[in-house]
Amino acid sequence: MIYETFRQALKNIWSNKFRTLLTMLGIIIGILAVIVIVGLGNGMTASMKDSFSSMGTNTLTVNIMGYGSRMVSIEDVYNIVEENPDLFEDISPVVSLDGSVKIDTDTYGETSVSGVSETYLGISNYTIAEGRGIQYVDLVDNKKVCVIGDYLNRVAYGGNGIGQTLKVGPEKFTIVGVLEAQVSDPTSQEGSDDDCVFIPYTTALRIIKSTSANSYIVTLVDENQAAEGVAVFEAALTKLLNSDEGFFVTSMSEMLDTMTSMVNMVITILTAIAAISLLVGGIGIMNIMMVSVTERTREIGIRKALGAKERSVLALFVIEAATTSALGGLIGIVLGYLVSAAANQVLPMILTNMELTASPSPSSVVIAFGVSVGIGILFGYLPAKRAARLNPIEALRYD
Repeated sequence: MIYETFRQALKNIWSNKFRTLLTMLGIIIGILAVIVIVGLGNGMTASMKDSFSSMGTNTLTVNIMGYGSRMVSIEDVYNIVEENPDLFEDISPVVSLDGSVKIDTDTYGETSVSGVSETYLGISNYTIAEGRGIQYVDLVDNKKVCVIGDYLNRVAYGGNGIGQTLKVGPEKFTIVGVLEAQVSDPTSQEGSDDDCVFIPYTTALRIIKSTSANSYIVTLVDENQAAEGVAVFEAALTKLLNSDEGFFVTSMSEMLDTMTSMVNMVITILTAIAAISLLVGGIGIMNIMMVSVTERTREIGIRKALGAKERSVLALFVIEAATTSALGGLIGIVLGYLVSAAANQVLPMILTNMELTASPSPSSVVIAFGVSVGIGILFGYLPAKRAARLNPIEALRYD
């Protein structure tokens, strides 16, 4: 019974191919849009997680501007970490220098220069490729040594940077270490995490003529303790400054959660907008099924005169509407994957500083197909009910 009804529905659909395609268009566009939007949302979320993972989701960023004449010394900040070994693991000041890097006669204006401690490279997930990192003795003696990223080592020194020198402003530094590349595409390294110079923070403070750092990066023992770590740091800094102003403490894991929530909200809104096409498609199916009922009034009358029950006629038109919608859903799914694949080829050309791919999830595909079938049943029920309730005598008289 069900097989025969389904076969008859396919036959009716096939006999009006062009009209059926136009009817399915709203469903196709809606499913296509939903799959691509959800795929881009998944790709954006994955890209953010990768970016935050490279920075460390178990880290806190502490920025201290001071309050009035009150400042917080580096020793005070280190003491906060040492007094809470159950919460905090490592700490490094981060002192940014504005001077551009000069190598021989070439100037590298995009290169970032930072003064850091001996723990910074490990905290930030950098790996030493050659030479060594910043050491404690470099901090104590204010040494003019530096560690450079893969970009400068490759472009400026041809891969032989160890032992060479460079200038940051008027100061000359000796290269003691080279970092492994963070960016896979060498053409995208300029201005990236690979375009960097790290020097001892004590040397950086002497260059900028300051005694305290404004920025610190702190690692947590457990990233699940982020909220507690932020609270402890804020309380300690409030006590030191006698004010709850003049500093910011940010948890990377909480920032990731916030940004993920924002992305999910945007994706939900865009998906809801795309779903309007499904509503329009459903109305189109209902409209065309109403026309189909009118065109096949005599056929319905003959079926009922030969003993067909209301539920059989109802099933015929509901299955026809659901099949039409389901076929539209399948076409939309295929096109969604094709558009996502095309987007994955185009996006790297547009977003050179960000890795973003459209990644449709199997769950979204299943839901999309289920929604397309559900729309067919929902919007096809009213025309089917009308067909099932036709009076066979009046239907046979219909011209």
